[in-house]
Amino acid sequence: MTLPEGPNRTSRPEAERGGGAHTVRVPEDRAGQRLDNFLLGQLKGAPRSLVYKLVRSGQVRVNGGRAKAERKLEGGDEVRIPPVRLAGPEEKGAPAKGLLEAMEASIVFEDARLLVVNKPSGVASHGGSGISFGVIETLRALRPRESLELVHRLDRDTSGVLVVAKKRSALSELQALMREDHGHAGGIRKRYLALLAGRMPDGTMSVDAPLHVGLRQGGERHVQVSDGGKPSLSHFRLLERRGGQSYCEVRIETGRTHQIRVHARHIGHPVAGDDKYGDPEANARLRRDIGLKRLFLHAASLEFALDAGKTPYVLSAPLPPELLDALDRLG
Repeated sequence: MTLPEGPNRTSRPEAERGGGAHTVRVPEDRAGQRLDNFLLGQLKGAPRSLVYKLVRSGQVRVNGGRAKAERKLEGGDEVRIPPVRLAGPEEKGAPAKGLLEAMEASIVFEDARLLVVNKPSGVASHGGSGISFGVIETLRALRPRESLELVHRLDRDTSGVLVVAKKRSALSELQALMREDHGHAGGIRKRYLALLAGRMPDGTMSVDAPLHVGLRQGGERHVQVSDGGKPSLSHFRLLERRGGQSYCEVRIETGRTHQIRVHARHIGHPVAGDDKYGDPEANARLRRDIGLKRLFLHAASLEFALDAGKTPYVLSAPLPPELLDALDRLG
């Protein structure tokens, strides 16, 4: 049966698993959210590549017109969502017991508004593109009575601090902070730890290089430095040199896709263990000599303040044992 369309048609969570097209009115607290992220929230479990395909083909409409995935929505906008067949929970099964246990053990902070995990490398932030269960799906399986939403994402191979909102008010405020100019009061300060190939100079190296996200065949995202890209700024500070490699602290003032990895490659010191943007020979050598089998990039901390700056948060996650072991073996 085809559901009727119209400006007063609103969606229900159950409507996303089949049926016809329907229209969703954007709530006021979602103002400023990108169209692709809004759709991922409406079509829970849909691969990001499918969402982009729906937008590019014009099946998704905003106020009756075509729109780009990065469009910022306004409260009251009407979004047409086409019929999409998604597997229901009964078809997807449940997360493996080991994944459930690992996610429970990874929780490093929790209060009434936020839940924070030290995301393991190799676990996606959310399902999609052949992955049934990411962090958010696993947490929802652990906490079926709670409303949990990702505040931000980490690359699948990156470990570290990942924040989940337990209340809509906290999600909205954090999303607003992310939209602010970075470096101003009230923004979110991000700190990473990374092992870079080769010998970085002493001190801090700032990389101001615009990044463009392209899609390869199959929907895989590939990022490169391009004059036509979005402004991107990273600061790499050398902590120590070990075994001819550079252990660094990285602070980013923008949150572009693969930003640290692409900026590191741009300055000739790619992140160790990076199979996408790294040095294959250096990766093979580090795997052989110190047993490094993953990307050496860890989201160490996030700092921000909620309640209009009145409630500060400093959220941190320790370096995983496998990265500590790799550093020790470097000498």
